Amino acid sequence: MTDEVPTVPPVTVKCLVWDLDDTLWQGVLLEDEQVVLPDPIRAVITGLDARGILQSVCSRNDHEPAWARLCALGVAEYFVAPQIGWGRKSDAVQRIADRLGFALGTVAFIDDQPVERAEVAFHLPQVRCYDAGVATALLDRPEFSPTSVTVDARRRRQMYQAGQRRADEQARFTGPAEDFLRSLELVMRIRRADAADLSRVEELTLRTSQMNATGVHYPDQALRALLADPRYEVLVTTLTDRFGPHGAVGVLVLEKHPGVWHLRLLATSCRVVSFGTGTVLLTWLVDQAARAGVHLIADFRPNDRNRMMEIAYRFAGFDEEPCACRDRIAVDGDRAVQRLHLAARRQPAPSTFHLTAPDLAGPATVGAGRPPAPGLHRPDRGVEISRTAAGPT
Repeated sequence: MTDEVPTVPPVTVKCLVWDLDDTLWQGVLLEDEQVVLPDPIRAVITGLDARGILQSVCSRNDHEPAWARLCALGVAEYFVAPQIGWGRKSDAVQRIADRLGFALGTVAFIDDQPVERAEVAFHLPQVRCYDAGVATALLDRPEFSPTSVTVDARRRRQMYQAGQRRADEQARFTGPAEDFLRSLELVMRIRRADAADLSRVEELTLRTSQMNATGVHYPDQALRALLADPRYEVLVTTLTDRFGPHGAVGVLVLEKHPGVWHLRLLATSCRVVSFGTGTVLLTWLVDQAARAGVHLIADFRPNDRNRMMEIAYRFAGFDEEPCACRDRIAVDGDRAVQRLHLAARRQPAPSTFHLTAPDLAGPATVGAGRPPAPGLHRPDRGVEISRTAAGPT
């Protein structure tokens, strides 16, 4: 493998791993404690961060002085899962990829030493390797230029860092799992998508696999058509907790017919499966359908990865029993799609989430058999479903 990167097609880099000495900064730290960070390199660091590309460090140095120098230079916060020590750099890059959950083909490595690049390239041939001499030009390369940068992408590093703090606290927590979830003060917001959400919604339909009911990719043009069609609801779900935002974690595409709602797509991010996010979203929809007096038909296309989504549907009560409501939905000819049926019944409000959502069923009581508190019904912002904080069902 050479330092040249294949250009057709350029797979977007998700994480750039920096060497330090004579790469990120000028000089060798063991020889000069006052190594300098050039302004053009600082611009690359901040520019990649703004594009949602994570960055890490892989350096042959003692950790404490190297990290202290990054802090003094004001850039330590930009680097996640740093690996500073004296082992093989290929092992360090592998640990970074594993920690982030990234495929090696989405990881890049930059170093001034040809022998270090060769060592990484030999053991990890999927990783793209760059000479430090091209560092200031990285922002101009297509593999470092995502076609779109969503709101979530711009804060990807902060979300990762919040996730690490969350995981560290969970490791120290000694009580029941549900108590830990309550302690997170989870807040879920379901709202109607608008044009500004479309890039993230498209990304969710494209990248989510384990918790995607159909695997159908909805491109931007198709989503815009659905937003303009009064028969459809396109809903996006965001999640936050006391550590910070998780960003957009779910999407729901619903087609309304007289007497039956057709759930064409339900997808949630795999990052929040352990919180029960998909179950809470599905339970909310079932309750909305019950309040509206309609049945639900849900599309499901089984594959080798979305078994968890089928379990969620079955656990909610969806089955393949015949019902006259099926006749109101046109057959689309895709025999791989199962159409699961549910005669909806009222559902309790979530016990472990603070939930805000739109009222799809019209003005009526919302939540676990109780009206919203005065002033909480905001047509443009949704209806407060539950004021209790806490975990998955």
